[in-house]
Amino acid sequence: MKFTPVPTNLPKEHPPVNVGKVGVLLVNLGTPDGTDYTSMRRYLKEFLTDARVIEWPKVLWYPILFGIVLNKRPQKVGEAYKSIWNNELDESYLRTYTRGQSEKLAEMMASHEHIMVDWAMRYGQPSIPDKLHALKNAGCDRIVIFPLYPQYAAATTATVNDKTFQTLLDMRWQPAIRTVPAYHDDPVYIEALAISIEKHLANLDFEPEKVIASYHGIPQSYFKKGDPYHCHCYKTSRLLNDRLGWEEGRLMTTFQSRFGPEEWLQPYTDVTVEELAKAGTKSIAILNPGFVSDCLETLEEMGEEAQEIFHEHGGENFSHIPCLNDSEEGMTVIKSVVMRELGGWL
Repeated sequence: MKFTPVPTNLPKEHPPVNVGKVGVLLVNLGTPDGTDYTSMRRYLKEFLTDARVIEWPKVLWYPILFGIVLNKRPQKVGEAYKSIWNNELDESYLRTYTRGQSEKLAEMMASHEHIMVDWAMRYGQPSIPDKLHALKNAGCDRIVIFPLYPQYAAATTATVNDKTFQTLLDMRWQPAIRTVPAYHDDPVYIEALAISIEKHLANLDFEPEKVIASYHGIPQSYFKKGDPYHCHCYKTSRLLNDRLGWEEGRLMTTFQSRFGPEEWLQPYTDVTVEELAKAGTKSIAILNPGFVSDCLETLEEMGEEAQEIFHEHGGENFSHIPCLNDSEEGMTVIKSVVMRELGGWL
């Protein structure tokens, strides 16, 4: 029998290796570092060069992006961010709320000493690669990646997963990874949305005739290629309406934030708001079930632009229902999903 000799040239001292911990990484879309032109351009460049977000061939898209969009749009978007900027902390509210969700989840998981909770952004800082390496170096050999999107879309959930696994390509010792699936029909999520709506409407001095569930849109072409996002959104609305016990038609589903010349999912939120006002509807409320945290698309696009459209065309009473953010209801959802995905790791 042939024996293989033990190598004698191994290092005598090895750096300590941390193992045995489980990481939870909450990931949201992203945020610019500031509202100035340079910060906005850097953020928009990273966002709009993602092939999951813009699926046009680069030979067609890049001349438009670098020749027009990145020269004109940063200033316009920067002005919009200024109107909803968290001036106290000098950051976007998306960053404020995502950090808050991470910190509160860590407190809720404190009884599990080997659980580490952190947060990252798909675009901007803190980045997914930086946080993955930090969790791995801290001893997390198992990590749950939680894209904070209730409804699955390739342009949101999938690109978080892409970035995660791209990061693993450069790791010699990879942690085990679990990715959180869509939870658009999770009873805990539906209940939290319903409670947030009921609480908000109870404090209004008017009764909305219509309540609009406005989701971020995607191009129709993405849907036709098999993206389930459209179906997920409508299922969330249907379950939410059932839970609220409202008559058919009071809760409406629409899609916002279209960009570029393509046709996007319809009905469009801005068009719907205008049509309701013109038809004589005097009171509406809008919520954004697809957003876990308030951000530019909810605070500025809905809270300001949609309200202006409604009033300009004859509407009188308008209210924007905040996202779940780091509220008690919102944190109940996040913890519930995390605990489900940690099954077998605790």
